[in-house]
Amino acid sequence: MLYVGLDVHSKQSSLCILNSGGGTVKQIQLKGPRSAVVDHLRQLEGPFAICYEASCGYGHLYEQLRPLAHHVAVAHPGKLRLIYGSKRKNDRIDAQKLAKLLLLDMVPPVHVPSINVRAWRSLIVLRQRVLAQVVRAKNQIRGVLRENDIAGAKWLWSKKQLAWLESLELHPVAKLRLELAIEEFKTLDARIKRIEKELEKYADAHPAVKLLMTIPGVGIRTAETFVAWVDDITRFRNNRQIGSYFGLVPCQDASADKNRLGHITRDGPPVMRKLICEATWTAIKKCPRFKEFFEQVMGGKSERKKIALVATMHRMIKVMGAMLRSGEAYCASPLRKTPDA
Repeated sequence: MLYVGLDVHSKQSSLCILNSGGGTVKQIQLKGPRSAVVDHLRQLEGPFAICYEASCGYGHLYEQLRPLAHHVAVAHPGKLRLIYGSKRKNDRIDAQKLAKLLLLDMVPPVHVPSINVRAWRSLIVLRQRVLAQVVRAKNQIRGVLRENDIAGAKWLWSKKQLAWLESLELHPVAKLRLELAIEEFKTLDARIKRIEKELEKYADAHPAVKLLMTIPGVGIRTAETFVAWVDDITRFRNNRQIGSYFGLVPCQDASADKNRLGHITRDGPPVMRKLICEATWTAIKKCPRFKEFFEQVMGGKSERKKIALVATMHRMIKVMGAMLRSGEAYCASPLRKTPDA
């Protein structure tokens, strides 16, 4: 068995090949795209395992290498730095270290979802990016109104209100700014609808999305994001791991009798933390169980409000994980403790 460490980039890549005894068989640098690496690996004689670091396009490369290799390991970038942090770093050294970790079976792996799940995730992220552009366009419209001391309706985005905005008599420059902002808003709004129409197809194909929507405050956007990133619930040993995966556990610095907990790690997709935060605020208002938990953590102290919110977010994440395992809809009463809650 050969053990291949690969430090891959878009224009050049480094390969280090070790034998089962740890000796270096070959160490080369390949010019060209990732397809050149795949072509070179096709020429290897005998079975081989390969390891590379997760980066942009890691899923596509995994699908190309999987039919060729006996085993493909995709390493977690953050955990790799903890394992072999060094002041001396280059592509050649990185490829060698990856090959050694693979040989020693010490690679910190990442989950590689299917191409359909990766496409689903990319659509969710795209929607959030377009939404940010929508917010900017709305702010531009309201900015023009404020500058000209015009009181608009609280909700300006209906067809009737947009027509009213377009009919306003303003200075030519202000009129131009307003018209361009309205045009941008309409274009972005159409994009959002197009993306959401495509997202509906993925949500309809996953019954777990509707299951999670039985939680008060959890809408289709939050549910689909959770399902898309969890992908396979069985890859988590317990629900604590799900909270850690989404970056809702505190940083820890412990030594001897000292144990310092800091801010949350913020690992995982930021889009999930944003959506679960919005869902949690709604759940606190609508569900007595979440409200009770929030108030219990807050302890009547207003300065603990953010801590209580994060703790309630973490609890909701664990509830969602438990629901995916059991297949049961949410029931606020009687209170049922989730595993590892």
